[in-house]
This record gives sequence, structure tokens and C-alpha cells, in this order.
Amino acid sequence: MLPTFLLINTIVLLVCIFRPFHRDNVYFTGQAYNKMAWLLGVDVKITTDSSVIENTPYIYIANHQNSYDVVTVCKAAKRGVITIGKKSLIWIPIFGLIYFLSGNIMINRTHRGSAQNSLGKAARRIKDKALSVWVFPEGTRSYGRGLLPFKTGAFRLALETKVPIAMVCVSNTHNKIRLNRWNNGTVSIKICAPQPIDDTKTAREWANSFHQKMKDEISQLDNEHQ
Repeated sequence: MLPTFLLINTIVLLVCIFRPFHRDNVYFTGQAYNKMAWLLGVDVKITTDSSVIENTPYIYIANHQNSYDVVTVCKAAKRGVITIGKKSLIWIPIFGLIYFLSGNIMINRTHRGSAQNSLGKAARRIKDKALSVWVFPEGTRSYGRGLLPFKTGAFRLALETKVPIAMVCVSNTHNKIRLNRWNNGTVSIKICAPQPIDDTKTAREWANSFHQKMKDEISQLDNEHQ
């Protein structure tokens, strides 16, 4: 798997160097990384609600499980999307440069002022370039602990920009993928209908509301695989 991963990273890096900060770099990267799914013995199936329109700004929120997300959930990234990720990603060899050149926004979660500036930058990208922003609202990988509590950044961003939120719900992959077998089953991803939010609730209240909705959707996806 390592040679394939290095080859794909090399191709993606060259594309990002040739067209740095292009609006579709994240989409291209996600499609490229997903090519490794067959090496993991995983079939990634995506169901997208018909109301999701390509190249329309949304705030995508997705559950974040483990390192395999880079091969599975990345397939769901649409054209014209950028992500918000932790600043330390820049130090990962090759991948960090790809992440930067893809136009993603890096956030320092330990510094409140820096985090606020990053959300402001995301809002400007949405308004000025009609980009979508992808956020993992748990803030970290769950590693089998279930859906962790949501942070409020994605919801504050949606309230500021008046952009709908679209949930990207991924079935459980914890202890389901093993490198020593060829068939690791199906990973189901559901991109739900975008939902506008407003000032009738606070960002925290919206975060709690979407947390329950995503938890229910993930449970339904998991039940389909039983």
C-alpha cells in the first residue's frame, strides 16, 4: 500500500503545484486518495440528497473516525470545497504541502484569537469565491468512542454567512478495516439535504441539534450493514 500511497501523493502534489489554491484541488485530492480503497478491501458507497447542488456554497459537517477517513470519507468532497484543519498538518511530509496548496484553512485550536481569524477567513472565502467549507465538528478523531460532542465553529460560520449546513454521515469503520484481509466490507456515506439555520437558536443549540441528527443517521447506516 505504501508505494501506491507515495505514487498518488506525488501525482496530487504535482497537480497542486501546477495549479495552487485551485477551487477543485480538494475534490481532486479526495478522488485520488479514494483510489486506495480497493487496497483496503473497502467499497465506499455514497448517497447524496437530490437537493445538494454542485458548486453551491454549503457548510459540510462530517464525523471524524480514524486515519482511514483520508481514503473513505474524502470521496464525498464536492467540487468547490475547502476544509478547515488543524495547523499541525502542515508538518506532515508531502501531505502537509498538499493540504496547504489545496487552499485549505489551517486553524490553531489552542489559540482562541487565531481560531476566530480562521473562521473569518473561511467566511470571506465563502462570500468572495462561493466556496463550500468542510468541517469535522468533533475537532478530533473518535476512534470508536461514538460521535463526540460538537464544537460550535461550523455553526457560528453558518450563522454569519447564512449558508446552509449539509451533514456528511459515515458508517462506523472502527475495527472494521484490517490490513491483513482483502474484503473489509462497505463504508456507507450519506450526504444529507442542506439545512439553513438562523438566530432562533444559538450556535451551541444548533450544534447539539445537529449532533443528535447525525447520531441518528449514522445509527441508521450502521443498521443497514448488520
